[in-house]
Amino acid sequence: MTGRNPRVGPQRGGLAATAAIVVAGAILTVLDATIVSVAIGALARDLAAPLPAVQWVMTGYALALAAVIPLTGWAAGRFGGKRVWIASLALFTAGSLLCALAWSAPSLIAFRVVQGLGGGMVAPVGMTLVAQAAGPRRMGRAMSLVGVPMMLGPMLGPVLGGLLVSAAAWQWIFLVNVPAGLVTLLLSWRLLQGAPGGRSDRLDVPGLLLLSSGLVAIVYAVSRLAGDGALSLGTLAPALSGAVLLALFAVHALRAGRPLLDLRHLADRTFASAAAIQALLGAVLQGSMLLLPLYYQLVHHESALDTGLLLVPQGAGAALALAVSGRLVDRGLGKPIILTGLPLLAAGLLVYTQAGAAAGAFPVTAALLVMGLGTGCLMAPAMSMAYRRVDQAAIPRATALLNITQRVGGAIGTALYAVVLQHNLDTTGVAAAFGRTFWWPLGLTALAVLPALLLPRHQTPDPPRAQPHDNAPKPANA
Repeated sequence: MTGRNPRVGPQRGGLAATAAIVVAGAILTVLDATIVSVAIGALARDLAAPLPAVQWVMTGYALALAAVIPLTGWAAGRFGGKRVWIASLALFTAGSLLCALAWSAPSLIAFRVVQGLGGGMVAPVGMTLVAQAAGPRRMGRAMSLVGVPMMLGPMLGPVLGGLLVSAAAWQWIFLVNVPAGLVTLLLSWRLLQGAPGGRSDRLDVPGLLLLSSGLVAIVYAVSRLAGDGALSLGTLAPALSGAVLLALFAVHALRAGRPLLDLRHLADRTFASAAAIQALLGAVLQGSMLLLPLYYQLVHHESALDTGLLLVPQGAGAALALAVSGRLVDRGLGKPIILTGLPLLAAGLLVYTQAGAAAGAFPVTAALLVMGLGTGCLMAPAMSMAYRRVDQAAIPRATALLNITQRVGGAIGTALYAVVLQHNLDTTGVAAAFGRTFWWPLGLTALAVLPALLLPRHQTPDPPRAQPHDNAPKPANA
């Protein structure tokens, strides 16, 4: 049973510095997930490699990200969040330098895996550090700050990548990470605060093998599906095997004494509802980042750089909403904020179900702004409401669970939209195909209303109750 660990508590004085450092590090890794997309052609040309082989530059990074996330909760508890953060960011920065020095497609793919192994732990460990520094009373504002890279990264990545490839060589899409990473590492060493490690938990090796393998299989299946645009044995086999591995992990986690992830957090209605919202929003938002660029490129024939610029209103709307929603969540208004964000997101998506090739610039731009406002009212508030039900010592593993839930939801959404879009492209016109496909994220947004209604009406920042299966020492007076 969990008790309040006397060694672990909110470190209020360091919240501003912690949040700034975490945002700086996280935005590097989020940008890098998309910045390469506009350079695939240049990589294939300069490395004299076929396009399918070069696609593994993106796929290898995504697989490494998925494989390492389950390890973050245990590592932060065992070695301390600050140490794991610095090690992860250092590995990401070193991997970036190696990528810039790559001499062939295989070497670049290998170095991207190294980069992904570091980058995959940066965001969840950073969120853990911010959550522990914030404490219950400032959780909403803290999660709003952490949400900035997640909102802006997918939109700014193609813009920055296009500028770098146009003005310089492809190596610069990796080299830009090196000075930024080194500065962030120096600031992390000097300013970052974090709960100490030293937990004596043994690593749940069977759980790690099951969970990491399952996530990798699903992400690989989604990558194949996004490339092929149709179901095949090459996509169904890893998808089904991944689902089986995740199911086996769930059985293992509920039986093990000290599992890699504590699924019994999901027995709490607030945490489970917030996790369900995270999963559905992951499907909506990550999948939409597949549809929206393709919509502008295939329907309106925009370049990759112009597409990135056209998506900026969504990031601007999200930033505006994040600036306000965090404070409102800290006042106990998380549920009303979420129930406001869902209709806004749905309204923006509804415009894209009707926007054909003749759609003017104003309706779709306004729709993106509205979608951004809705998004800013959803991800961070849901995360902060989940954290308020978690003991401070249990935050690292709860963070890993929430990140994995969101990633699995995003993978499923991306796969679903890819199949639906390809089917519609085969049976109807391009504009109509996108219009029909956008009904699916709209439907999932509507579905998210159900877990949102289960959230508490007015959640006050009282101390969180005990959670099962945490291994923190129990105080004598508990």
